[in-house]
Amino acid sequence: MYTILIVEDDPKIAELLRSELDKYGYEAKVAQDFERIADEFREASADLVLLDVNLPKYDGFYWCRQIRAESVCPILFISARDGQMDQVMALENGADDYMTKPFHAEVVLAKVRSQLRRAYGEYAAGPQEAVVEGSGMKLYPERFLLVCGEHSTELSRKESLLLEALMRREGRVVSRDRLLGLMWEDHHFIDDNTLNVYVTRVRKKLKELGAQAGIEVVRGAGYMLASPDGEKGKRP
Repeated sequence: MYTILIVEDDPKIAELLRSELDKYGYEAKVAQDFERIADEFREASADLVLLDVNLPKYDGFYWCRQIRAESVCPILFISARDGQMDQVMALENGADDYMTKPFHAEVVLAKVRSQLRRAYGEYAAGPQEAVVEGSGMKLYPERFLLVCGEHSTELSRKESLLLEALMRREGRVVSRDRLLGLMWEDHHFIDDNTLNVYVTRVRKKLKELGAQAGIEVVRGAGYMLASPDGEKGKRP
């Protein structure tokens, strides 16, 4: 049974969606606290999210980014805003589809089924899962999972993007601009210290795993993944 989180502040629409989804065998959960949508997503272990744009406190675009930072589950917007720019923003913030209100329940269900098949069912990627290997580690970027020997740890989406870029160029420098561009679509508005925070987090996880390699900084150039017997830069 797939779990679907409904993030909709109109109680009538939320109940309509919940009722229709329940009727077809899905476990539908309606978000209650619009200041804790990311927490509700984790608590629900949702396989798919139906998300409105106009929400109290933060809009749906914000919550889409928060969910996408840690999950690749399908996210479908259902909104009364039918402007082309709204649809573009939804897709650029990580959504998989965008539907406008008023909607037909049958269309919503068809799109839900389609996205679930794509993500988990007959249209999902086959057994050849992507894996990046290096320095005795295996990174599974589709699952945000890092394995080192008998130990493993989960990564956030951005931690995974950072480590993947460094592992693919092990022993070679990856520029800060390159990393920022991979991790954020519009990195010109990202504070420089934000990348340092993610580097620190990944370093900590590598240490906890007992990994031999570490992330080193090359002054004025960027970062690289280096093993103890390889070339190293200096930490900041």
